[in-house]
Amino acid sequence: MGKRRAKADATEQAGETTVSLVPSERKKAKRSDVSSDTCFFVGKPIPANEAREKWPLRYQSKNKAEKKNSPRSVNGVPGEEDEVLQAKCHYRQAMVDGTLYNLNDDAYVKAEDGKPNYIARIIELFDTVDNELYFTAQWFYRAADTVIKDHAALVDEARVFISDVKDDNPLDCIVSRVKIARISPNVDLAKKEKTIPPCDLYYDMKYTVPYLTFSNLDTEISKTDSDTSSTISTESGSTGDDNNVNGVTCQNHTSDVSEWTLLDLYSGCGAMSTGLCLGASISGVKLVTRWAVDINSYACKSLKLNHPETQVRNEATEDFLCLLKAWADLCKDILGSDGLGSNYEDNTDEDEDKDENNDTSNDKAPTTPSDSEDFEVQKLIAICYGDPNEVKKPGLYFKVRWKGYGPSDDTWEPLDGLSNCPEKLKEFVTRGYKSKILPLPGDVDFICGGPPCQGVSGFNRFRNRQAPLEDIKNRQLVVFMDIIEYLKPKYVLMENVVDILKFAGGFLGRYAIGRLVSMDYQARMGMMAAGSYGLPQFRMRVFLWGARPTQKLPQYPLPTHEVVARGFVPSEFQEITVAYDDKQSCQLADAVFLGDAIADLPPVTNDESQDERKYGTTARTEFQRYIRLRRSDMVGMASLQKTPQMLYDHRPLQLNKDDFERVCRIPTKKGANFRDLPGVLVNSDNKVELDPSVERVMLESGKPLVPDYAITFVRGTSTKPFGRLWWDEIVATVVTRAEPHNQTLLHPEQDRVLTIRENARLQGFPDCYQLVGPVKERYIQVGNAVAVPVALALGYTFGLACQGLSDNEPLTTLPFKFPSCLASTDSGQVD
Repeated sequence: MGKRRAKADATEQAGETTVSLVPSERKKAKRSDVSSDTCFFVGKPIPANEAREKWPLRYQSKNKAEKKNSPRSVNGVPGEEDEVLQAKCHYRQAMVDGTLYNLNDDAYVKAEDGKPNYIARIIELFDTVDNELYFTAQWFYRAADTVIKDHAALVDEARVFISDVKDDNPLDCIVSRVKIARISPNVDLAKKEKTIPPCDLYYDMKYTVPYLTFSNLDTEISKTDSDTSSTISTESGSTGDDNNVNGVTCQNHTSDVSEWTLLDLYSGCGAMSTGLCLGASISGVKLVTRWAVDINSYACKSLKLNHPETQVRNEATEDFLCLLKAWADLCKDILGSDGLGSNYEDNTDEDEDKDENNDTSNDKAPTTPSDSEDFEVQKLIAICYGDPNEVKKPGLYFKVRWKGYGPSDDTWEPLDGLSNCPEKLKEFVTRGYKSKILPLPGDVDFICGGPPCQGVSGFNRFRNRQAPLEDIKNRQLVVFMDIIEYLKPKYVLMENVVDILKFAGGFLGRYAIGRLVSMDYQARMGMMAAGSYGLPQFRMRVFLWGARPTQKLPQYPLPTHEVVARGFVPSEFQEITVAYDDKQSCQLADAVFLGDAIADLPPVTNDESQDERKYGTTARTEFQRYIRLRRSDMVGMASLQKTPQMLYDHRPLQLNKDDFERVCRIPTKKGANFRDLPGVLVNSDNKVELDPSVERVMLESGKPLVPDYAITFVRGTSTKPFGRLWWDEIVATVVTRAEPHNQTLLHPEQDRVLTIRENARLQGFPDCYQLVGPVKERYIQVGNAVAVPVALALGYTFGLACQGLSDNEPLTTLPFKFPSCLASTDSGQVD
């Protein structure tokens, strides 16, 4: 996965994939007998010297020149033709069917029967050496012609996207003139509509097939958007000193923002945001996870434990969106719409300092659910949207601390039940607005998240292929995009499983890009394998970047390590795999194997119950040395807890007696699994069956040693049940369930499954990252996480982009390799 075959050009992909769409997939127009009465050039030819200077490849010889050592197109852009048409002369104007066309005019171009005409810009008009009349087209794409495909309705039907695809066509293919206006993109769609002049079509972005990219037209980023106070200028270089972090030179650029705020949706235990913040720190940018949301209470507790500075909300994301809107209304109603609070006198500190027993407020609340007596409100301490009392009355609720009562008596009260408490409500909103307990539109710089799309899973027998978005299991993708549309962050990063590109022709992946583009975000999609960034697992995932028009679109970081490829990538999206081309030279580090990551951890047994322990061993590899770092020795983490390093979560899921007995019978050798148990035959077709000549071996419980489900799994062809991993192997992906019934999860030499900490290391979690909850819940948190080194690499490219240091290429090279990038220059190692 470090390298891959060179990208095929548009013609080579035509008919095999659909990432290169019309017009580059169209059937090549054939030369026709052009009538000189209806189709001809107008005026004098362009002077020969000028034409040769502008189009040198057109004048190589008197015959058509083969493109052996020349660019793939006349314009230096990968093109379709096998040869360069040689010109006799060029013109500035042409007449086609009574209509005069000039260079750089836009026109409809003849398409196949039954298809809408193509759209092109005329960038050359020339007469060939064979007296054939040709024009060169630079193509526009409709939304339906791009990766968005069936979701084109999300995008204004008058909006098109210019491309770099250029090729030659007979002059009589031009059908009619079309007026296309170029406008400046604007996330404020209402303002954008006012800037569109009278025209047939308009464009404000470029579409390129590599990494399915929608990007700004200009290399310079506009600074005229309404949020320029937070925009990084791209016109100047570094204004700070160079900073060396563990051998990595970073630029400290000054900007109008001291820190960038991050909202982590579907946050889990915080792996994605942790990695992003670490990577941004290496690039010289302070990215802070200000808010996080997840429905799993244990994951929220883990995130809060490791990131006490973050506002962590344990709630459904759709409730969070409703809460955001209700909070904005509250702030506007209570604090005023003119600057939200700029016109009111802040008495928050004075109110907070009052002696609660001497509070003379007359604020009363209506009756509590348990009593008809009125109780006096001491203060409001929390807010939520939903049904916290489980009375089937969803809405906006406040947690109330009653005067004279403690926290155990707090209750959730609806907003309309606090009508007699205006001062307490104002106090809460004022305090919450100042501390930004919830983000308002414009408060969030960066939103990341992995919305679950369980409706695409192959384990779901009831998948809705015809309308995937109507499946409630895929609804979170819509909610994720709705939050982006409401908060309008500068940057977006969505992570998801590769199945969103496999299922229903990539319907959900196309929807995600379509939503971003419809909101005027630049967008770019790529697939990254965790093993390519220094981990002993393959774990391919899809990452979708989004950036407002005022920002640079982040790049994807090229791999740093070799990795053994595992799994399947949909052929249609092969070209968005983040990897080096075969022809590119690169110096990749050796692949990281299981032993490199976990061989130093102390042995534990199946019934281990300790959550904390000392290492008692010495690190043996670079990976092990760095993964053991104290939090205070990690780049960007020094401000957090600095307790002496311990080894956390190094305990396995305790197997039941039957499974443990089976595991103890699995040989400690490479490739061992249930097939090595007595009474199992492997046929020539690699399928297993029970040996009829041997009496079936039974466990003490009376159940068979070799269970029936292992024999029948994947029609008897699988080697995964009760499979042992080995030191020089990688795993396909870290899973959420630690049962060995259908996964290769056993430790190479110990009779148990991999521990929580061993799995965490395979995901790149530093050892200092502590998890909360029952053992099974901690496995789920680790298995659902984004691999930390992948997020770290993406955080670094985000840091470059937000400082204006990225170029327009989709890929970039990292100046570091995980995990050495975690270390501060004065870091040490704990044994």
